[in-house]
Amino acid sequence: MNKRNYDLVVFDWDGTLLDSTGAIVKAIQAASRDIGATPPSDEKARYVIGMGLREALMYAVPELPESRYDDLVDAYRKHYLSGDHELTLFAGVEGLLKTLQEENRWVAVATGKSRLGLDRALGHSGLGRYFDTTRTADETRSKPHPQMLEEIINQFAVDPERTLMIGDTTHDLLMAQNARAHGLGITHGAHPVSALRDCTPVALVDSIQDLSNWIKING
Repeated sequence: MNKRNYDLVVFDWDGTLLDSTGAIVKAIQAASRDIGATPPSDEKARYVIGMGLREALMYAVPELPESRYDDLVDAYRKHYLSGDHELTLFAGVEGLLKTLQEENRWVAVATGKSRLGLDRALGHSGLGRYFDTTRTADETRSKPHPQMLEEIINQFAVDPERTLMIGDTTHDLLMAQNARAHGLGITHGAHPVSALRDCTPVALVDSIQDLSNWIKING
């Protein structure tokens, strides 16, 4: 590649690299039932994926008293963690990350997961060696606030215009806008194509292979 547009490539985790959307939705619904709350619809549960956990659950199950959200968080973690080791990466993820690393780009994760949750996921997947840094929602402000992405950009002293944020939700794309970076939507995750398109990403792709091809040509 003679000329490239992005020195820093940042990935969301759930629904972008890991095929976890269905498991998260089921865990939110099961946790709600456990504490006697009305489970949210699939659509509402999918919408909150990418937010910090407590904020997500407060949006998905808004009728709970404030004092009950700790119970809901604990119940969600019980359900999600009981099966997270069985979740799989989308096809082509490791090959893409290896290519980006070989091209001497900075590669990072910005996720709504907790630090404990992301470290667990990186351990299960074996992908930790490909990332130069990571940020989680319990360390910074939750998406779509730009803090976690801005911290990554500042860590490597990269121009936001040379930063590509890749995610499957509007939260990811709006965070990119708020940080003055470029957002790219991938459609195999939590949010519908129409919602992603409304965030005016630089591109929409349907798979990791499509993403790899797009980066070869445009990245």
